[in-house]
Amino acid sequence: MTSQAASEHSWFKRILLPGLALKAFVIGGGYATGRELAEFFLPAGPRGGLMAIGLATVIMSVLSVITFMLARRIQAFDYRTFFKSLLGPGWIAFELGYLLLVVLILAVYGAAAGAIAAAVFGAPDWVGTVALMLGIAGVVTFGNKAVERLFTGVSYLLFGVYALFIVFALAAFGHLLGPAFASHPETAGWAIGGLTYASYNTVGAVIILPVLRHLVTDRDAVVSGIIAGPLTMLPALLFFIPMVAFYPAIKDAALPSDFLLQKIGLPWFHLLFQAMIFSALLESGTSGVHAINERIGHAWKASRGTELSHRARLLIGLVLLALCMFAAGRFGLVALIANGYRALAYIFLAVFVLPLVTLGVWRLAKHRTTPLEVA
Repeated sequence: MTSQAASEHSWFKRILLPGLALKAFVIGGGYATGRELAEFFLPAGPRGGLMAIGLATVIMSVLSVITFMLARRIQAFDYRTFFKSLLGPGWIAFELGYLLLVVLILAVYGAAAGAIAAAVFGAPDWVGTVALMLGIAGVVTFGNKAVERLFTGVSYLLFGVYALFIVFALAAFGHLLGPAFASHPETAGWAIGGLTYASYNTVGAVIILPVLRHLVTDRDAVVSGIIAGPLTMLPALLFFIPMVAFYPAIKDAALPSDFLLQKIGLPWFHLLFQAMIFSALLESGTSGVHAINERIGHAWKASRGTELSHRARLLIGLVLLALCMFAAGRFGLVALIANGYRALAYIFLAVFVLPLVTLGVWRLAKHRTTPLEVA
């Protein structure tokens, strides 16, 4: 790699940024609030939950490696190009599934932002929803560079706050963890929980394709893919362990994070943690909307020969966000995650995971040393 290429594609952008971007997509409303952890990992019990988190980490790393390698080989940095190569005419099935996912996750994020505004400030739910909507629209307006800066900045905040969270949680109620693990040895259902969680979340490896343009070699794709799983699931582990102290009651909490913060009893940290959650919602929502903007932008450039303007990106983002987020007013956060995400997990198993580990692996094996052509 030349010095010019090295400067344009730094080690951070080639190795760490893909994992941070995947984490940005995954952590979202249900994850950052703890709701997804309660839905997919706690039903297997404390020990089973840890096993499910480990399985989800491995699956995410494996699928990320395959996705990153295939995307680099065919130079597919938007999901339309990627799936036209992988599925041929069947690529439209993924797009329909992805549009359903975006509607769901943005509705969840809007509901979560509203819940945070109500819990912390006593404000109407719509205040938090509108604030999040404007923040996402503002970032996606300025394209890839603005989105990458957001992923990087929020990652520092997120990992720092999670580290403090587990320290304060262990100090406040760490003595409850040992008895909780000892009195709940069950692990039934841990494999299906980890598989289901990973199946719809690893689709983020396709959503974050725009940041993969920095990959220079297959080795970059492999290393960044391996790292992506642990980077994505470490916050889940740091959150899950304190939750065990109040198992099984915490399974029914709409905002497990708020439940635990009340137990920690530090008002200033409560505010900081909620600010971190809002930031996580911002980066997750941004990744989903940005992927659609990039898909439209590639199609626009192919047909018109010009780049999608900032104004067009802003308008697309605002329309999409308004339609999705205010749908959350009719549904609760718990119901959205429990019902919608499980259905989407099966959809993405069929249109993403299975084709990737069969057709995708076959194409990579067949063309080990030669570039792949877009089908």
